[in-house]
Amino acid sequence: MNAGGLLPDSTYVDVDKLPWEKTRFPGIDCKTLMEDKASGMATLLMRWAPGARLPQHEHVEIEQSYVLAGSLADQAGVCRAGQYVWRRAGSRHDAWTDEGCLVLAVFLKPNKFFDQ
Repeated sequence: MNAGGLLPDSTYVDVDKLPWEKTRFPGIDCKTLMEDKASGMATLLMRWAPGARLPQHEHVEIEQSYVLAGSLADQAGVCRAGQYVWRRAGSRHDAWTDEGCLVLAVFLKPNKFFDQ
């Protein structure tokens, strides 16, 4: 317990028991590992099917992605399994995968999408 005695200092997440949640983007599912709705911060495990694409979006704050399997691409390059990429606040891009991928993604704020 923490000093205030209200919440534990550590929160353990059994990732295998979390359900895959569909996103509004075909072929992209996620497991929410941590989310702070007040700040918009979130850590997600994202599963992309081969050929999945995320349309043009802006990173409102820094976004971090560690590719666990497969590869994730954008106009600037390809991030493969075991590699890490982060994007600056205000950056815009599309993202896609040819072969599919599993990505650990950390967002300080939700992305802003332009497809709606």
